Amino acid sequence: MKFLDQAKIYLKAGSGGSGSSSFRREKFVEFGGPDGGDGGNGGSIILIAENNLNTLIDFRFQQHFKAEKGGNGMGKKQTGRDGKNLILKIPTGTQIFEEDNNTLIEDLKTAGQKIIIAQGGKKGLGNVRFKSSTNRAPRKKTSGAAGENLCIWLQLKVIADIGIVGMPNAGKSSLLSALTKAKPKIANYPFTTLNPNLGVTSYNDKEVTLADIPGIIEGAHEGVGLGDKFLRHIERCKSLIHLIDITEEDTLGNYLKIRKELSKYGSNLLKKKEIIVFNKIDVMDKNKINDKIIFFKSKIKKNIYKISVFQNKSLLNLKKLLVNNVHKKI
Repeated sequence: MKFLDQAKIYLKAGSGGSGSSSFRREKFVEFGGPDGGDGGNGGSIILIAENNLNTLIDFRFQQHFKAEKGGNGMGKKQTGRDGKNLILKIPTGTQIFEEDNNTLIEDLKTAGQKIIIAQGGKKGLGNVRFKSSTNRAPRKKTSGAAGENLCIWLQLKVIADIGIVGMPNAGKSSLLSALTKAKPKIANYPFTTLNPNLGVTSYNDKEVTLADIPGIIEGAHEGVGLGDKFLRHIERCKSLIHLIDITEEDTLGNYLKIRKELSKYGSNLLKKKEIIVFNKIDVMDKNKINDKIIFFKSKIKKNIYKISVFQNKSLLNLKKLLVNNVHKKI
């Protein structure tokens, strides 16, 4: 399934049905009086968050949606049928914006959360409604109101407990694959990952959702490389794994570049709990590894974890750390 995290759609709620202007016509009933029924209400358009969806790809092939109109009223005080509501399912974590793609309408963060995004038109009234002591045979009726008509933007922010960030080719997709059952595209060149990938890992019957975010490079917040279109996917993460390729010449510089891009993007990304992980320790001499880590820790006063995804070294310990971190037991 292809990934799409932004879509523009057009919505038209159903108009209300018109009331009827009718009079009772029966044999031997000379003055039957008005019996025109009301119209039906127009159908509304409802957006509902669904956990089983993780892309907005369906809205690439269909952008226009219209709810059903209400039926017209008829004689014998028959009311028109209400138009059916149109329910559109969208991934949990989708934000709804006005046409300017800037003004937030609603943020559907939890499964089952819903919003009536386009209200159906009210029904028209039949002439029986206008009968009074002074007007016994009204011909007045009203038409149904038009349904709401609007254009909106949908923006998906992946919901995950932990986001994996780092420079391109640091091994993020490989780590996700090793810790979970996810099968992202993996290759030995930058920008293998073009879309966020999700996976679930577990330890002691507790689950954690991880998201592999496409590689971030200097200037990403301004659109360089893959740009900032994927940075929003880590806004909802509780913690971040900052994965670093220990074989890189300037590990500290690369680390600081990522942190700089996160700070410039905003949304308090730097305040999230960070787990620094050095990968690929299997391809470097132990003495060099120690020297690099000592230097790094002298500049960045944080704990550092060493792993080898290729040789499956220390992955169980990392999994335990992640699960305990999310479930707040350490």
